[in-house]
Amino acid sequence: MSNTSSARPAGGERYLVGVDVGTGSARAGLFDLSGRMLASGKRDISLFREPGAMVEQSSTEIWAAVCASVREAVAKAGVAPEAVAGIGFDATCSLVVLGEGGAPLPVGPSEDPARDIIVWMDHRAVNEVERINATNHDVLRYVGGRISPEMETPKLLWLRENRPQVFDAAWQFFDLADFLTWRATGDLARSTCTVTCKWTYLAHEKRWDPSYFHAIGLGVLAEEDFARIGQRVVEPGTPLGAGLTAQAAGELGLVAGTPVGAGMIDAHAGGIGTVGVDGPAESNLGYVFGTSSCTMTSTHAPVFVPGVWGPYFSAMVPGLWLNEGGQSAAGAAIEQLLSFHPAAAEAAAQAKARGLSLPVFLAELAAGRAGTLSDVARLADGLHVVPEFLGNRAPFADPHARAAIVGLGMERDIDNLVSLYIAGLCGIGYGLRQIIDAQAAAGAPVEKIVISGGAGQLDLVRQLLADATGKPLLSTRSEEPVLLGAAILGSVAGGAFEDVRSAMAALSATDRIYRPAGSEAAALHARRYDAFQRLQQLARDIR
Repeated sequence: MSNTSSARPAGGERYLVGVDVGTGSARAGLFDLSGRMLASGKRDISLFREPGAMVEQSSTEIWAAVCASVREAVAKAGVAPEAVAGIGFDATCSLVVLGEGGAPLPVGPSEDPARDIIVWMDHRAVNEVERINATNHDVLRYVGGRISPEMETPKLLWLRENRPQVFDAAWQFFDLADFLTWRATGDLARSTCTVTCKWTYLAHEKRWDPSYFHAIGLGVLAEEDFARIGQRVVEPGTPLGAGLTAQAAGELGLVAGTPVGAGMIDAHAGGIGTVGVDGPAESNLGYVFGTSSCTMTSTHAPVFVPGVWGPYFSAMVPGLWLNEGGQSAAGAAIEQLLSFHPAAAEAAAQAKARGLSLPVFLAELAAGRAGTLSDVARLADGLHVVPEFLGNRAPFADPHARAAIVGLGMERDIDNLVSLYIAGLCGIGYGLRQIIDAQAAAGAPVEKIVISGGAGQLDLVRQLLADATGKPLLSTRSEEPVLLGAAILGSVAGGAFEDVRSAMAALSATDRIYRPAGSEAAALHARRYDAFQRLQQLARDIR
């Protein structure tokens, strides 16, 4: 184990900082070199919604939230700033637009320059997506055949056509994780994770494809030799610049020169914080279950799965190919589903009185009614939910898909709300099973699911997902695997570990295994899965 951090003191313990910027908050965790988190900090961040599926944020606010979170975590842990051996960042795959000197530019009709981020979930560019997909350009093979409105080139095209003055004035277009590392170090390098997964960079060939940009109406970026979207692309964990600049170090409460690793998309950080447990990464599907969901499957050779993003080279685990699926709404879909029920307000009040969230409260009621966790699916008898409130990300790449709910009656009580909650969770599980089946059919089977994310922390949810998919589901020792994944990037940049794989193996471990239930429960889920697929198809047909 090498010790190359210029910021650490002579002797003494060394620590890592991982920073995660999600949709609603910025968080920081301080870890020791065994992977144990000693303290964390958190700050909420604003989300601005506009008509037309527009969702925006502020990079200035996010950076301030990051700095406050890091200061809080380091102070809580009682660790000297000079003992931090490295810092890593992850973030949602949102588009940051900056003018000369890093000044924020307004990306929407509010004309507020502070609102310089088009958030990942923003679907303003659906028309641009359809036009891009109609080109059938060869690079689309590496995004599952169809690009998504969550990706960056449709959003860039929307900006050029709808806000040309902003597009032309932009100095840099960043993925949010790359913005954070630039803000920390002054280094304009992009991560293979961000630009390969969301910008169509061909990491296996180490190049952008100029013909794609010309074909879709963004040829100006190619003519500029991609100076505004990334001329230097490096693997996650690569040390950037000279570490923290003096300004960034002062804002973060750390030491100038502290190593900073190239960042990642948040879900992929959750992947490297989890898939290294219990065998090779190739046998484990990383499943991040949060506001949205993300599935990550690693293979030695590229596997093309229609409707599943990728294959992406070195986008998560360096040297391996990645297939990425999931849904745009997962935890958010459950919240939306529950909000429709007449008993939702009463249940939410009871949950609040007990200091619980509504899903946790309903999960407790469900566990009490079912007896065993593998019996909970029976509570949803007659109720079926296809929870595609925000389209189907995978395996159909259909942003126009919408939810289907069948079996609701006139019941207005909390027991019926519990049944609807379980039906919704089953729908999440069957969507996951559908992605696993599609990947296996294409040549990328997995043996186990490794879970992370705030919506997947309950035993009931984990067991239900194992039963619904028929796959063992593992939870990791770390309660914050996304933060751990970010810290892993800092550990490599700071020389605590030789590479990402060795850091994954050293810092992550299995906590519990949830095995799928026996034949009776498996048969029930097989019937419900069949109903799920039929409803999904019917919804497409009648649309």
